[in-house]
Amino acid sequence: MENNNEIISDLKGLINILNDGKEGYDSAAETTDSPELKSLFTGFAKQREAYANELTAHITQHGGHSENESGGILGALHRTWIDIKQALSSKDDIAILSAIETGEKAAIEKFDAALDDQAIHADHIELLQKQRTAIREALNEIETYRGRLEGLNNL
Repeated sequence: MENNNEIISDLKGLINILNDGKEGYDSAAETTDSPELKSLFTGFAKQREAYANELTAHITQHGGHSENESGGILGALHRTWIDIKQALSSKDDIAILSAIETGEKAAIEKFDAALDDQAIHADHIELLQKQRTAIREALNEIETYRGRLEGLNNL
């Protein structure tokens, strides 16, 4: 029972951070004037929502319940995304991308912490690894895009 409580708690924390990521990407998509970035951000928002839904199913398997509606107190860590607030108000794509990078790094740290406890998360370790890998790939894409924009600004 204690393991189930720990599993449920860890998964809820990951769901919160995924929901915060979704909200951050949605906000960024609404703010940018770039159709390419809008599409990129919308795709990542949908991905984060799907990941939260997958983890919600695992919580149910362990006898728990998650509303899965929005980020939470733990997600406040990830609301580093809402550093995006400053970036969004400036409508500066480089600032938006930088804020997103910070949020994605926080998400990766949270996934790494869960993955460190493989015995507890054995029945869904592959799912966590898949999601963490995709978040890392998203971060790489965001970093690459920011680098390109910075290069264009320096011309």
